[in-house]
Amino acid sequence: MRVAFLYPGQGTQRPGMLRDLPDHAAVAATLAEAEAILPGSTRQDTAQALESTVTAQVALCVAGVAATRALADEGVTPDAVAGHSIGVFPAAVAAGVLTFAEALVAVRRRGELMRDAYPSGYGMAAVLGLSVSHVRRMVESISTADDPAYVAVVDTDQQVVVAGSTRALERLTTAAAHAGARRVQRLDIGVPSHCPLLGGVADAMADHLGTVPRRRLAVPYVSDSTGRLLNDAGAVLDDLARSIATTVKWRDATAMLGELGATLFIQTPPGHVLARMAGAAHPHARVIALAETGIADTAEITRRVRTRPAGARLA
Repeated sequence: MRVAFLYPGQGTQRPGMLRDLPDHAAVAATLAEAEAILPGSTRQDTAQALESTVTAQVALCVAGVAATRALADEGVTPDAVAGHSIGVFPAAVAAGVLTFAEALVAVRRRGELMRDAYPSGYGMAAVLGLSVSHVRRMVESISTADDPAYVAVVDTDQQVVVAGSTRALERLTTAAAHAGARRVQRLDIGVPSHCPLLGGVADAMADHLGTVPRRRLAVPYVSDSTGRLLNDAGAVLDDLARSIATTVKWRDATAMLGELGATLFIQTPPGHVLARMAGAAHPHARVIALAETGIADTAEITRRVRTRPAGARLA
């Protein structure tokens, strides 16, 4: 195994993210297909539109699938895939578990359920510069029944995302500053993802995805909620449904990809945050953010990685 594809989650969306996808025939075809499935979906990447969790999640799914198809047309395919939060859906398309149409409909449904469950008063914040155990203790100290907070995402040993009520996140910001955190950043997410507050959404998504046919995986899929390799389509579909109410263990997922032998990590658009985390976790690996490197250069680098002898360094 050499090449791992990484699909970013909500919080990475930005205005113009679909318009700025690579100028490639496969991208244009994917955007046209998305428009036929969900009319208007490819024109909803303005700052105002992306304030909606529904719109942001759909746009991220479209971007991930479009990039994957463009790379495939240039001979670049993954040996394993992993998605961060909503990124699990384009990852599942790349793994052959979902069709693009199934993914788009499911993502829209997921976003609608999340929006309706918590239309206001909740969100997420990233704490940088404190250990995971420190943040866990802090969350326990500031969380109350009326204003709950939960550890929602463990990105690295020093980057943890907390979900909860706005008031709880305000208390977290103060507590983290006193504890010496390097930074506390509110994320552009208006719902408390990846925590027990969305258990009802997970149940509804399990019902929705229960109707999807079970297909043989085309590519190994690493779960962001367990950090483990999943080889069964039923397990992947359950992971897609349940991950919204469970902690994202991205640190573990990135480590697993390295254990599986990945030496090149390619992040699909938008942004580069997953590529940077992979580079920090695997300093001897090559990491690429497609939004910065482009299709042609990414294809050339991948060809060099695949053809060089095992253990050789890439110049």
